Amino acid sequence: MSKSFALAGARAVAESVVTLVVASFLIFSAMYLTPGDTATVLAGGPENLSPENLAAIRAAYHLDDPFLLQYAYWLGDVLRGDLGRSYVYRQDVTDLLVSRADVTMLLVVMAATVVIVASILMGVGSAVRGGWFDRATLSATTFLSGIPPFVAAVALVAAFAVGWEIFPSTGEGVGIADRLYHLTLPAIALAIGSLAGLTRVTRQAMLENERADHVEVAIARGLPWRYVIRVHVLRNALLPIITMSGLVIAGMFAGTVLVEEAFGLSGIGSLLVGAIDDRDFPVTQAVLLLLVLAYVITTRIADLLQRIADPRLRKARP
Repeated sequence: MSKSFALAGARAVAESVVTLVVASFLIFSAMYLTPGDTATVLAGGPENLSPENLAAIRAAYHLDDPFLLQYAYWLGDVLRGDLGRSYVYRQDVTDLLVSRADVTMLLVVMAATVVIVASILMGVGSAVRGGWFDRATLSATTFLSGIPPFVAAVALVAAFAVGWEIFPSTGEGVGIADRLYHLTLPAIALAIGSLAGLTRVTRQAMLENERADHVEVAIARGLPWRYVIRVHVLRNALLPIITMSGLVIAGMFAGTVLVEEAFGLSGIGSLLVGAIDDRDFPVTQAVLLLLVLAYVITTRIADLLQRIADPRLRKARP
């Protein structure tokens, strides 16, 4: 079992590395094909646009080298932990990411908590109770699934920040308690669109396992219904729930871009929007690569949790 588990881990690492390399190539290609002269942007103003200065900038940043050689230089720097220097902020990109990562991470954690808890409660309740509760849950989640995060953000601000003045409309707060308070509305806005998918997966997994033979045996033995649901149904329904949860959380990292802009948060998502507007290529490349890395790590953690939850996957060949 341990050998099989180790082989599966090695395979997952290899697949992740390939994914990141391909993603890095596509990201660099997109920046390379962007219209405009990078040397002009780096010069910093009309007074620095002399031919000699532009030539020095192109030589320093390898801008006259062939495309593949430029990519090799950039990838080598990334592997050494050097993500470059921002054209706009004039500081290391790594420092920029570190200074903003806490806001984005906390936002994703809060939104993921809302989605997972609410979806499991609604999905289990919908499958177990049925009737009007099931119909109401399906209708509500169908409606919510059609609301984009940005629209949800605007509606939440209008209702709870401007109308009732319960929560702030902008900023991320200072200190953990104040930050949780400020990020409540952004987390809900980020979570709303993901509720439907996870709720439906939970409901379907519960319904399928309710009809399993071992559940009927447990009921025939006179075990309490809540115990049967918790131990024999929900536990066996965890695999698809974990899979969908991983995909939902991974997608939230991309969703933070719109939500952070809507609420004026100083996170990685808003940093990406500003970098694209300002043609700050090092920041844009680094943030996009970081989003891909977050997606890969999240999905791999979900795969690991699946193997922990189901011993059959640990014994299976990779």
